[in-house]
Amino acid sequence: MAETKQNLQETPVIAKLFGIGERRVQQLAKDGILPVAGKRPYKFDLLPTIQAYIKYLNDRLASAGKDEKYSVAEFDKLRAEANIKQSKEKIAEMQLKELEGKMHRSEDVEAMTEDLVYKIRSAILAMPGRLAVDVAEAKNASEASALILAECHKILNELAGYSYDPEEYRRRVKDRQGFAALSDEDGDE
Repeated sequence: MAETKQNLQETPVIAKLFGIGERRVQQLAKDGILPVAGKRPYKFDLLPTIQAYIKYLNDRLASAGKDEKYSVAEFDKLRAEANIKQSKEKIAEMQLKELEGKMHRSEDVEAMTEDLVYKIRSAILAMPGRLAVDVAEAKNASEASALILAECHKILNELAGYSYDPEEYRRRVKDRQGFAALSDEDGDE
């Protein structure tokens, strides 16, 4: 199984993500419920932390069904809270895949495709200007045709060299999410 980079977050981020207080996050870490990746201040690897918290909520939910001390409303609240945390986990996983370049948003793919179309368009529109003098000096139609065909092949060869550039997608993610979201990774490279 491929290892993923750690996405370390501090206590305030985890507290905000879970909708609980920072002290509660620290208590959960101290009790061993949340796995700690670094201490002073606590640091948490985002995905394992979310998974551990969901497991904790599910365990509470399971025990709530056995304990009669929980009301139906509290039981429903725990279930809803667990569902919210699972949704947040999925979102965090997708964001991580996007940051790692394993997944691209449709708007990024659309923008890159649009860039390629504009590149093709500009190459075709520039062709008459590049060929005007040469074609005008051609001795006959077949010579003019050969010049035009050679220019078409030149443009097609340039386009054949077009390839997927993961750094361009990464740049677009940075632009969309802001440089702060990736500044930690940039410092490691």
